[in-house]
Amino acid sequence: MRIILIISLFWSLSGFGQGEVGYILDDLPTDSLAQRTVKTHSSVKPLIRQSGVFDPKRATLQVSGLADLNYIQNANSSFKTGLGLSLEGAINDKLYFRLAGIEGISQTDNFYYPKTFIGDSIGQVSLYSDIHARVSYTPNHIFNFQVGIDNNFIGEGSRSMFLSDYGASYPFGQIRMRFWRLEYTVLYQFLREKEGNTTNWESKFASSHHISFNAAKWLNFGLFEAVIFQPRDTLLNRGFDAEYLNPFIMYRPQEYSLGSSDNVLIGFELNAYWKKHTFYSQFILDEFVLAEIRAKSKWWANKYGGQFGVKGRFAKGENKFFYRVEYNFARPFTYSHLSPELNYGNQGVALAHPYGASFMELLGEVKWQNKRFFAQVFANYYLRGGSKDGFNYGEDIYIPYINKPFEYGFTIGNGGGMNGTKVVLTLGYQVAKHGKLNAFVENHFNATTLNSTVNYTLVVGLRSMLWNDRRNY
Repeated sequence: MRIILIISLFWSLSGFGQGEVGYILDDLPTDSLAQRTVKTHSSVKPLIRQSGVFDPKRATLQVSGLADLNYIQNANSSFKTGLGLSLEGAINDKLYFRLAGIEGISQTDNFYYPKTFIGDSIGQVSLYSDIHARVSYTPNHIFNFQVGIDNNFIGEGSRSMFLSDYGASYPFGQIRMRFWRLEYTVLYQFLREKEGNTTNWESKFASSHHISFNAAKWLNFGLFEAVIFQPRDTLLNRGFDAEYLNPFIMYRPQEYSLGSSDNVLIGFELNAYWKKHTFYSQFILDEFVLAEIRAKSKWWANKYGGQFGVKGRFAKGENKFFYRVEYNFARPFTYSHLSPELNYGNQGVALAHPYGASFMELLGEVKWQNKRFFAQVFANYYLRGGSKDGFNYGEDIYIPYINKPFEYGFTIGNGGGMNGTKVVLTLGYQVAKHGKLNAFVENHFNATTLNSTVNYTLVVGLRSMLWNDRRNY
């Protein structure tokens, strides 16, 4: 891996170019598509926007008010309301910064994913904070350095089997290098989990790297590796292990050399581009024994998952459209470990797919946009595992994998699981581009084999769309 650093130090004719850091937002019909070349990389998000020719006198500052106002009507009515501020600026085309946060109150309602509810409960409401901050420094056309408290995303899909942005934001440090046909990204994450049912937090860390290689302007290969480890155990208080700070090592051999039981994941991705369409895939490998796979024994420790999808866009006059079809799956016990401090999660939420493990999902979506008006239809069908008789069948990555009912015979959906369908119909209007303020109406239809009826939820709101607020799983 050191050869990457050596080459990059002498390669200065291609790369980032000074610019800003974008947002991790879902694909829209009106997104501008960069002309694909062998220097174009789009898996690691947020993307770095190139601002063109270096201007030493350039300095900008943008201040925006933020709103997060939602009324939720289902079996019980509830609300979520918050206000905030966003500061975004750049200095000399090399330094970029962004600070955005919303503070508010909400009636306790598990319809919202847990990332927002990090405050205290007072009666029937909860205080919440949603803070995202990022500082980016681009000294030249090769290197980019970022630090902050935010989410990151790897992949071309709606979901990611590598790293998603569903959970709470976390402190991180990132190094990105781009040269020739390669982009190399190193990410250090500072995560945490609650200690049992207490209010105390236990720290955990993750270190990952991603290599993106363009074999041609229409074909991309990616390699992902991550290690999750805890700063202390019953024998040692090691903090953030210095061995994992090295950006040019392979984590699995390093883990063995340390004699540790850290959690290492390896992933591969393949993406192909044709006009305005993208065919994408991911494969994640946690643990496996090749002999057990060949024997088709369905051994519990053969832990892996994958993704296959296609997305694209087209236009008819002023009407712009986006579509996606995607399939995701993960075998039981994937991403799990001996304790929450070693699983692939943060603050009670999976870092990859929100279903965790032991699932398969087929989803599709169509979006329409005409100037400031937009609409979206999202639908998925899923099969998820469950737990029964006090045993762990591998669906919940936060349950240690030691209490298994058997060693062999595990399949997706084991343990008295369920299948279901979710449909979300959204209509909206962009109230203001400054601050990305949207008014919207969402209609949620949810049906599972656990309930023979269709549950309906209506959400009406006014929200600044600076980060994704998904409720589609």
